[in-house]
Amino acid sequence: MNTIEAITSAIAELPPEQVAQIRAWLNERAESDWDAQIEKDEKAGKLTNLAERALAEHRAGLTRPL
Repeated sequence: MNTIEAITSAIAELPPEQVAQIRAWLNERAESDWDAQIEKDEKAGKLTNLAERALAEHRAGLTRPL
């Protein structure tokens, strides 16, 4: 049995409140990973073209208020 199989097997045996705690931790982890990736991409200049295009569309009146 590999690590993932052992973890999922162990989770399957937990009561619902502990599964909820794991789910919350995984969600926080995913959000943190996402934030780190966005920051990395921003520092690498990968978002510059997207930002410039969005601003150009806004200036051209092609956007609408949220």
